Amino acid sequence: MGYFADPATWVALGKIIWVNILLSGDNAVVIALAARNLPAQQRRIAVLGGSAAAIVMRVVLTIFAVELLGYPYLKIVGALLLFWIGVQLLLPEEENEEGIESHADVWGAIRTILIADLVMSLDNVIAVAAAAQSGPPEARLPLLVIGLGLSIPLIIVGSQLLMKVMERYPIIITLGAALLGFVAGEMLVHDAASERFFGELGQPGVTLIEVAGAVGVVLAGRWLARRRGRLAAAGAAAAIAAAPAAAAAAAEGAAGAAETAPRRHVLVAVDGSENSRQALRRAVALRGNLRDAEKMTLHLVNVQRPLPGDVSRFVAGRTIDEYHRERAEEAMAPVRELLKTLGITAQEHLVTGEPGPAIADAARATGCDLIVMGARGLGGAGAALLGSATLGAIEHAGVPVLVVK
Repeated sequence: MGYFADPATWVALGKIIWVNILLSGDNAVVIALAARNLPAQQRRIAVLGGSAAAIVMRVVLTIFAVELLGYPYLKIVGALLLFWIGVQLLLPEEENEEGIESHADVWGAIRTILIADLVMSLDNVIAVAAAAQSGPPEARLPLLVIGLGLSIPLIIVGSQLLMKVMERYPIIITLGAALLGFVAGEMLVHDAASERFFGELGQPGVTLIEVAGAVGVVLAGRWLARRRGRLAAAGAAAAIAAAPAAAAAAAEGAAGAAETAPRRHVLVAVDGSENSRQALRRAVALRGNLRDAEKMTLHLVNVQRPLPGDVSRFVAGRTIDEYHRERAEEAMAPVRELLKTLGITAQEHLVTGEPGPAIADAARATGCDLIVMGARGLGGAGAALLGSATLGAIEHAGVPVLVVK
């Protein structure tokens, strides 16, 4: 037990816990979606039963992986896989109509959780096994048991809370991906087949490779995520343009002869935060200042951040859509009630993507000539003075953005 006096032991333990919690985010979503249609009592049985079986399986696989990483060249392969896992962590889900649906019986939900966790735990197994390598050799097995033992209850009991925290503070996921890149660089330089070559670089050179792994993961992941997010937001914007905006345009055309002033379209970003409600009040005040308030159409847009990429491999697209709609409804309901008391109607839009670009795309699709949004939304850690969504909308919007504090 003397290895617990070694700082490397505690560093390795911290890596194991952080990596396992972070990479279990998508597993937590699958658990929640697979059991979401069950009554409360059965839902608890399904989550606990499925998770317990998956935990045993994951511990066995991780111990096996630790042993394999002792062979030459396997750490190099593991480093490449871990780098890709880090990149994938930063990517949103892709559309998938096939996949696992929510179950109405306990055993179906347990089966879903177990199968999905078996396949999805590859990243956890590789990452946790790699994190354990940084500790003293004699401490690796105890570290795995303690690290997994501490993190697993958090995943089971707080799966929904963990996902909400990660959605609200996406910087956590970015830092986690950087940690995976760092561990990948660490594995690369400490493989039995490459250690002699990298050892000649000295500690500064080794550290540089580890840091390069962290930076490389973040840069590659952010670039691919931005590219995929823009495509998803453009698709959602096209759908918006084809439905309510087209209907509104037709109505305007029918009444065009009677109108002497152009109609204004104002987009308000709604995310459930107090700042977004302040933005709506400002938009309503602008409407009240018009000579003919009916000539302003309010558009409310809620942007749902994409779920982790692995989720779409096991959960059908329509189930994910239902999840996003429920989250959007939580944000829209109080805003809708406020407008109802004021006797004002608004068009509502739900899009999925990176908030800033998605809001800008929705404004273009609906023909809005003004965007009104809060200075900071739910993801308050995005920037020093303005939220990341606000900065993104300002950057991508081709119309004025009114920022409300």
